[in-house]
Amino acid sequence: MKKGKKELIVVGDRVLIRVEDGEERTKVGLYLPATAVEGQQVQGGTIVATGPGQPLPAVEDHLDEPWRITAGPQMKHVPMQAQVGDYALFFRKAAVEITFDDERYLVVPQAAILTLAR
Repeated sequence: MKKGKKELIVVGDRVLIRVEDGEERTKVGLYLPATAVEGQQVQGGTIVATGPGQPLPAVEDHLDEPWRITAGPQMKHVPMQAQVGDYALFFRKAAVEITFDDERYLVVPQAAILTLAR
């Protein structure tokens, strides 16, 4: 994600989410139970950037010495289900809050996402 001269790169199987303030009904029409909203267990937001996915090393080249595997342009990844523009409902405890160019975002691992709405 680029803003001006700065670029924010999301790594691994994580997504960058623009935070939506907790309400009973989300912008895309999902209803959250009162227990989820009160305890901030579940939160929603729009995905603005995704990482490449979980890396899969090319083991066939180094079967005898797997510790010599290095990341490179030939690195393959397990593709992400989440896409830019999706609305994600996720566990709040798994999120890490960051500020980038005076905007608040959450970095969330894909495993913490409960649902996606396209």
